Amino acid sequence: MNLEFAPLDCSHPLSTSTRHPSPPRCDTLVAIAIDNKRPLLTALLFVFAVNAYPSIYSCVDASGRRITADRPIVECISREQQLLNTDGSVRKVLPPTLTAEELAAVEAAERKTAADRATKQDAVRHDRNLMARYPNEARHRRARESALNDTRRAISLSERRLKLLADERKPLLDEAEFYIGRPLPGHLRRALDANDAAVGAQHTLIQNQRAEAVRIDALYDAELERLKRLWGGARPGSVGPPSAEAASTAAVSAPLKSAEE
Repeated sequence: MNLEFAPLDCSHPLSTSTRHPSPPRCDTLVAIAIDNKRPLLTALLFVFAVNAYPSIYSCVDASGRRITADRPIVECISREQQLLNTDGSVRKVLPPTLTAEELAAVEAAERKTAADRATKQDAVRHDRNLMARYPNEARHRRARESALNDTRRAISLSERRLKLLADERKPLLDEAEFYIGRPLPGHLRRALDANDAAVGAQHTLIQNQRAEAVRIDALYDAELERLKRLWGGARPGSVGPPSAEAASTAAVSAPLKSAEE
């Protein structure tokens, strides 16, 4: 089947003059084809209609001169451009093209917004986990004591070890009295040095455990202050972001709730 179509003029609107009517527009012909249920003709006319409308770009450059072209205007790359219909009406307004610095600033602002949103979500999740784990102050107090008991036990073990080391050192010192003013035998010197090293290690462990107890107390103090506001009705996430240490501790502690109960 051979089909022939007359050229379609889509370059101007329908004329309002009755003395000099303009040729039928593409959109009019498409509507007629649809009404007559001729799908092949409808499809072809639609393609012709879309391709027939030219792109008209218009802008005012930095010197105040209006420029019109059939493609985006280089002189107005940093200014607003209008994409016009054939009748002069505005089809779309194109924003200025950003410079590399402006684009980097926009991307940085978007990243900050995303980071702030993620921080807010993390705070909400942290507060909900905290309230689920500690529904009241008594539960929180027991958790503090449990955490501190670990350091207390470690300190107690080190103190007992120091007493044993002191007992082991006494006979070594008694033997060393026979060598006053003379070099100690190798085995005796090595035993005393080993005892000194063990004593120093235990003192370091005690110091570290005491520092850990201070850290635990500070962590639970901060948690308690936050919980009091949440127990008082503050919305999760509304009391500011938790510290990184508090957030990581809550994430590790949350699975332990069911085991404790």
